[in-house]
Amino acid sequence: MIIGVIGGEQATPEEELLAYEVGKEIARRGHVLVCGGRGGVMRAACRGAREAGGHTIGILPGEDASEANEFVEFPIITGIGFARNAIIARTAEALVAIGGRYGTLSEIAFAFIAGRPVAGLRTWQLTTPDGEAVPIVACSSPAEAVDYCEQFGRRKD
Repeated sequence: MIIGVIGGEQATPEEELLAYEVGKEIARRGHVLVCGGRGGVMRAACRGAREAGGHTIGILPGEDASEANEFVEFPIITGIGFARNAIIARTAEALVAIGGRYGTLSEIAFAFIAGRPVAGLRTWQLTTPDGEAVPIVACSSPAEAVDYCEQFGRRKD
């Protein structure tokens, strides 16, 4: 299963620790991690996954593989800026959102457009204009977030 980890490049230490643990959990369970490939939440998640023996894909916004963090195993160069967020959301079978700002919000929106479930750790909680809750499932731990992804993600096996 490919699990996306999305979150801010300007992450807090707590968000980075959550991302690191999510990355480790993804790898321990034999899944592949996909993310935006840069710093903050993305770097921490990739570090956790690689240290646990897992595989990482970074969908990069620019035209140079050197912008990838050192824990990205497979950098994908897009040259399309924030539009790469749609590729991240569609590549993942489920996603974990950790913290984040507007880039993360766009990834969440693309995930829902693509029919992908999103687990949340200290991230956006949204409602529609009609007051209906947007189904970002708030999780209390990295393990719970990965459990949710495994249960509700689209499997390709």
